[in-house]
Amino acid sequence: MEDPVDERSAEEGRTAKAGSGLDPNGLIGSKLKALYRAIEQEPVPDIFIDLLQKLDDAEAHARANDKLPTKA
Repeated sequence: MEDPVDERSAEEGRTAKAGSGLDPNGLIGSKLKALYRAIEQEPVPDIFIDLLQKLDDAEAHARANDKLPTKA
């Protein structure tokens, strides 16, 4: 069983290599994280908001007609 302190040291070493550009996998990981952060900041497209609204309306209509159980 590995020592958690040793694992942290190894992870810090990998992070340091990625930051210095020596580790290609770390560089890829850093770029992917930056891409994901940028995508998180983008607004939700209107088509998805419209679709969610239609689904909510359909659920409410079905519940009103007693076709769906109420949420717990």
